[in-house]
Amino acid sequence: MSQLIRNLLDRPGSANISPFQRVATQAGAHEDRLKELDELPPPRMGDLPEFCAIAREAARRTLDERPFDVQLVGALALLSGQVAEMATGEGKTLSGAIAAAGHALRGRRVHVISVNDYLARRDAEWMGPLYEALGVSVGWISQSSTPEERREAYAKNVMYASVSEIGFDVLRDRIATSADDLIVPEPEVALIDEADSVLVDEARVPLVLAGAADPGLDSAETAELVRRLSRGYHYELDDQGLNVFLTAKGTDAVERALGGINLYETPEVLTQVNLALHAHALLTRDVDYLVRDGRIQLVNQSRGRVATLQRWPDGLQAAVEAKEALPASETGEILDSITIQGLIRRYPEICGMTGTAVAVEDQLREFYGLKVAVIPPNRPNVRVDEPDRVFGAVVDMRMALVDEIARVHETGRPILIGTLDVSESERLADDLRREGLECVVLNAKNDAEEAAIIAQAGQKGTITVSTQMAGRGTDIRLGEGVAELGGLYVIGAGRHASSRLDDQLRGRAGRQGDPGGSVFYVSLEDDLITQYAPHESLPPADDETGVVRSKRAGYIVGHAQRVAEGTHLEIHRNTWRYTRLLETQRAQVLEQRDKVLRGEAGGDALAAARPQRWEELGAEVGDAVLREAARQIVLFHLDRCWTEHLGFMSDIREGIHLRGLGHKLKPIDEFHREGVAAYKQLLEEVERRSIETFETATITADGLDSEESGLKRPTATWTYLVQDNPFGSAFDRALKNLVTPRSKRRQSLDD
Repeated sequence: MSQLIRNLLDRPGSANISPFQRVATQAGAHEDRLKELDELPPPRMGDLPEFCAIAREAARRTLDERPFDVQLVGALALLSGQVAEMATGEGKTLSGAIAAAGHALRGRRVHVISVNDYLARRDAEWMGPLYEALGVSVGWISQSSTPEERREAYAKNVMYASVSEIGFDVLRDRIATSADDLIVPEPEVALIDEADSVLVDEARVPLVLAGAADPGLDSAETAELVRRLSRGYHYELDDQGLNVFLTAKGTDAVERALGGINLYETPEVLTQVNLALHAHALLTRDVDYLVRDGRIQLVNQSRGRVATLQRWPDGLQAAVEAKEALPASETGEILDSITIQGLIRRYPEICGMTGTAVAVEDQLREFYGLKVAVIPPNRPNVRVDEPDRVFGAVVDMRMALVDEIARVHETGRPILIGTLDVSESERLADDLRREGLECVVLNAKNDAEEAAIIAQAGQKGTITVSTQMAGRGTDIRLGEGVAELGGLYVIGAGRHASSRLDDQLRGRAGRQGDPGGSVFYVSLEDDLITQYAPHESLPPADDETGVVRSKRAGYIVGHAQRVAEGTHLEIHRNTWRYTRLLETQRAQVLEQRDKVLRGEAGGDALAAARPQRWEELGAEVGDAVLREAARQIVLFHLDRCWTEHLGFMSDIREGIHLRGLGHKLKPIDEFHREGVAAYKQLLEEVERRSIETFETATITADGLDSEESGLKRPTATWTYLVQDNPFGSAFDRALKNLVTPRSKRRQSLDD
């Protein structure tokens, strides 16, 4: 009855799992019979109880793991197109494999989408014997996979890959000049691991395909200039620490240092100064990025590991490289891009699994039309979650944290400490070692060893210091005698901006009914509080230990976290508002491109436009050669015009928030108005350029001379992720923060 009420009210986690539970129970009736068989019968998806029973027996025989009823319930939720919320340690990987096999047996091609290459390969190989027993083929790809290996993997019934690898393959297919070069088949089913991370956290991140161009600009002089500026005198940060702007004195100092120029009359210089200031004041080494192997490597804040192919837009990337005295990396012209949300929405059927889905069900419903099915644990959760321990000052919090770790360590109980970033994990490790407490550190600098580190975190006497635990993909099993000590003790060194990340950290303790405990140490000086609750009146510490015992402290922490989550939701919405139009336009262009790539649309169009030229060339080089040449001409101009359209739309968006100064339409409405008008001319421009090229192109019996005909494509392409900034581009922020009416500026200077 309670399940029915929740379903009627349509609250988060309200998907009705009762039918799945009945099927799981019915599957038990087949178990004894199947155990007696030497060979399992082929599974039939028309009989779900029997399918579940066969999958269970196949898992027992091949993996030595008998799925619990709740794992079958989770698999059935996935088969019904829902997001299954299953706690850490409840066996999501096996549930996902059973569901993927079920989708495949229904005749659907399945992509199991993970957050990183390691998990994709591990899970495909681990579940391989189960798939084989069920008559389903499986493959995987990673960054190092060749085109042939990728094509072979995509041909399997089930293919495991990270979300970025699939996205980059899609982008590369979009510029293919031969149908034989295509790799990604038509999308059918996406089964997403760590669904909240992929569908929500990563949805703000565009994947970019760029054509290699010139080396980046050297911004060393500007970096040195801003390095000499002082916060509070030359520049200020906004209340949330998201934007930086020059003061009047700072503007004056910069103008003098640059030879007396006027920043307001030299927007290129103004932008470069603002980029350098952004890199200097807002981006922190070992928090936002690492310097490794002579280059900048960004840290993915939601995963706590290096984002291997991620970079900032070229101007900001160059500014950070200059800040760290590194040579400027190669820049590139964006050929195409796609957001994670746009990528996933290509699939007709989407399902997923994670330990923390209910908190974002509204977003899953809003952006993907998904419901969350909450799967109960196999055994009741007996973990003890203590109230936050809040301190007024960060120094008091750190001292108390080390004392607590030392106290618990004396008992032999294993401890896992979750920190917010790389620098904090290393600082805490240094503090512990000074106290004679040996620990193992897991962060973005050594994420390659993560499986081995996490696997040992439940052993007696172990202290593990880690950055964000989401997507680590390894259970922490308790060592001998640890249960009697209370199980794994999880300590959060600060609250994350998302409560889901806190819950994922807590979830590392208390798996499968194990004992465990968790507590968070929080300072009212933490970035979460200062950025998202800057105007709150903070209660005082009660004693010399720095502990804040007022109940208001807990409210402030929760309030700051809710504001942060609301900000991130608005970022997601804003990104989708601005990319939805481009996604729609791109789909239409790709439909036209496919007709040219796979068919004769290009040749037919040019033959109709210039019949005499077509007839003359056909007599010289033959119909097949001529049609291939026509195909390449039209494809080139389709791709070229789309690249130019992307650049135009990027320029529009960079300054769109300034339109309000002119009392025009809302920025998003103005963006759409100009975007639609520009797109209307795109296909006409493709036709005009194609005809013009066809009239003068060098076409011989050997084919089209692309270079001679002015159709040279980039010599190389490369891919990367780029964080979409919700507050506008760097240029946009430069204008917003630095360009004020001259009268106001002069008044502030006079003051």
